[in-house]
Amino acid sequence: MSSTYTATDAEAYERLMGRWSRLLAEDFLAFAGLARGESVLDLGCGTGALSLALAARAEPRSILGIDIAERYVDHARRRSSDPRLGFAVGDAAALDFADDRFDRSLSLLALNFVPQPARALAEMRRVTREGGIVAAAVWDFAGGLVYQRIFWDTAAALDPEADRARARHFASPLTREGELEAAFAATGLRDVESRALSIRMRYADFADYWEPIANAQGPVGDYVKRLPAAALATLAAALEHAYRSGGADGPRSMAATAWIARGRV
Repeated sequence: MSSTYTATDAEAYERLMGRWSRLLAEDFLAFAGLARGESVLDLGCGTGALSLALAARAEPRSILGIDIAERYVDHARRRSSDPRLGFAVGDAAALDFADDRFDRSLSLLALNFVPQPARALAEMRRVTREGGIVAAAVWDFAGGLVYQRIFWDTAAALDPEADRARARHFASPLTREGELEAAFAATGLRDVESRALSIRMRYADFADYWEPIANAQGPVGDYVKRLPAAALATLAAALEHAYRSGGADGPRSMAATAWIARGRV
């Protein structure tokens, strides 16, 4: 079982990204579609944003969220008592399900962290019945995720290691324009559609922006947690300057864009 995303603290993930995943989930489901009586797989469910959005709707007969991070799965289980909803630990690239098990297989903000995303997509196709739908979303890290662009560009100006980490992160698979659509087509899915989907991330003030980063999960957390206290303080001061951008501290609204794709088995 493998993932490139460091996932050890579900509450920290919620503060960093979970609150925004819930917003994206609603628009993503409008694109991915849903029909009454369907069995739905949520691949890379994390702390449960997409699964809970599905459970808020009447159409699904059953919803199963799968993630490699046991702590995230445990957190997701505690968030709902809906009998249609279940969670399990599993490997996206080697699903323990029979062929044609689901009517619809979805993945929100996870495939780019799978070391072999083509295998994960092939598994999503395998476990989805003929005529069923596979859909996924990944962040446009380099061009569309403003909060991370501010973070990584500021950190890279201060530290060559951050520059290297930024390069690795922004080269994540499937996150460039056209890559997700091409991967769907290469997997053998038919009638592939794709587009960009944007939400707004609204921060109350700099503390609301910085504190989740200082305790982050994933690539951002991998970097900040290696910094000595003095370097971390320097980074925080530089980020506050960038956040304020010549204005007073206070609310900010930042665009966040994901690439989304849908195809039929």
